[in-house]
Parts: sequence; C-alpha cells; structure tokens
Amino acid sequence: MTLKELGYRSELENYRKSKKLDSFNVGRVISEHKERYIIKTPEGDYDGEIIGNLRYTAENRSDFPAVGDWVAISEYDDHKVLIHAVFPRKTTLERQAVGKQGEKQIIATNIDYAFIVQAVDRDFNVNRFERFLTICHTSHVEPIIVLNKIDLIHEDELSELVRRVEERIKNVPIIPISNASRKGFDQLEAQFHKSKTYCLLGSSGVGKSTLLNTLLGVNQMKTNAISSSTNKGRHVTSHRELFVLENGGIIIDNPGMREVGIADSKEGLEVTFHNIIEISKECRFKDCTHTSEIGCAVLQGVESGEIDELSYQNFLKMEKEKEHFESTVAEKRKKDKDLGKMIKNFKKNNYKKY
Repeated sequence: MTLKELGYRSELENYRKSKKLDSFNVGRVISEHKERYIIKTPEGDYDGEIIGNLRYTAENRSDFPAVGDWVAISEYDDHKVLIHAVFPRKTTLERQAVGKQGEKQIIATNIDYAFIVQAVDRDFNVNRFERFLTICHTSHVEPIIVLNKIDLIHEDELSELVRRVEERIKNVPIIPISNASRKGFDQLEAQFHKSKTYCLLGSSGVGKSTLLNTLLGVNQMKTNAISSSTNKGRHVTSHRELFVLENGGIIIDNPGMREVGIADSKEGLEVTFHNIIEISKECRFKDCTHTSEIGCAVLQGVESGEIDELSYQNFLKMEKEKEHFESTVAEKRKKDKDLGKMIKNFKKNNYKKY
C-alpha cells in the first residue's frame, strides 16, 4: 500500500517540504483512544503519541490529531512513533460538542463523501437527515443518504419513505439497502472511488457497523441486536476508526450520535435549505426572522405550500441553535480576553512593587 492509496495528495507533500518536515515520515491517523493514536503507513500500523511541544502549544481540542489526519512522525521504539505535526485538513466534519457550550467536536477529517445512514424500521426522521446534511455542507463534504434495513418493511412503505425524503431534500443520492439480503449493495459500492475517503454518520442502532462489516467482507466491528422491547440500539462503536476497502476506497466508522448539535453552520444551512434561502430574498425586510413579519416571503411560501412546513420548522430550530452557538463563542472570547487583561495588569502591578 502506498501513501497515495491512503489518500495522500500533492498539496500535502508540498506543505511537508515548505515546513521542513521532509526529514519525518508520513502517516495517517486511523484510530484514536484518549490521545493515544494508531497511525497507518505503507510499512504498517504504529502506536503513536504527540510530542510535548504539540501538546502545550495547542489552543483547543481541534489542534490535536483526529481520525483522518495526516501527521509527521518519527519512530522511537518497535512499532511506536512520535507525532510532531498535523498537516492542514482538506475538510473537517464537526458538530457542537455535547454538554460543552461554545465548543465543537471533530467527527473526522479529510473526508470526501459521507454516508448518512438511517434504519427504515425505527426512528426514521427527515429532520435528522437535514441536520447531518447541514454538517456535511458546512464542511464541503458530499453527502449520500442510505436507507438501511429495507428487508424489514414492504416495498410500498419504502417507496413512501423515499418520497418523503425526495420532497424535502434535492440533489442528494438516496440508496436503499439491506445488510441481510445485500440488496442495493451494488449501487452503494459503485459510489466508492479509489483513494477517496468516506465516513458513516448516523444514530446508534441504524446498522452502520454491520454495513461496514459487509463492505469489508469480515466481522471487523462488533454489533449488537436491537432490543425488540425498546426498539433502541446501544453504542457498539465506541471510537472512530479508519479502514481501507478492497476496492480502494477508505472508510471511517463513527460512534452513533444521539445529539447532532449545529455550530457555526451558516453556509451549511444555506445549502441544505436552499429553497427557503432563495425565497427569503423576496422578504420585505432584510433582517426578517421569518416568524411574524408582515411581507415575509418565507411565511407566504409556507402558507402556499411552496415551502414544506416541517422543513421550515426545522430550519428555524437549527438557525436558532447556530445563533446561540455563535453568541456563546463571542461571550467566551470576551471572558478570555478580560481574564488575559486582568492577569497582565496583575503581573504589571506586582512587578512595580519590586
């Protein structure tokens, strides 16, 4: 296996040389376990840890390596390496960090395509598709919708679910599949391109790990059956991990996400809700909130049926989340700035005393 087959690009090599990192080897982060990493190289897989300087100069969690990253490494022991630098990311899939105001969590990096997976037999929800789509559009990652477990419903039910998705989501491929019968897998596998990186996004229990096992042709990822009494899955994948498929595609599995919080996703919202954004240009007021204003073209569009009402409600909810995240970030920056000034003044005053 070569670096190119792992997704290495000429831009990365140019960066490596310009930053005088060409004395180090190059690898890709394929797994992360609490700041311990597994790095894949053409020579094999290595256990990796970051050097102290990289740790102490990091301003936030996003400065640390993530699954999908390219890193400069040096070997210091048998199958152990030190990570000296993280290369620039082509794309970064991220969401609002769970339980942490104003912070983002990286899902994966250097992704080209994302399979957004939902199971048709449980909590099927077009709103959730729109959330994942917004995350993808914000990161300039191409989304592909996968409707899984179609063997558990009738054909007419599947047709209705596809219709519901197509009504609200335009120009995104929709692939119905069954892990049990392998129906739809020819269409799914045709989406893969050599040296391109893909990731699996979705809630727990939608069949992502079983899907990955089928693509790999081995029982690589542990899977659990869905409880028949609660119809809920458990978190089976507990960490992010990268795999190279026989067809040359590269795929990252992710833990199931119960929460898909929207961060600073203005561009992503504009793409996901393109119809609403275009119609909003006809609103009477430039700062229209599309909730109660006279002359709001969006409200008129909802009333006439030109805009899907459920999509409109989801847009308002996600727009509110984005605004809250941005205000929280601004407030946090102000507090950090005020704290910095206080420390500076304290040091200055104490210095004068002596």
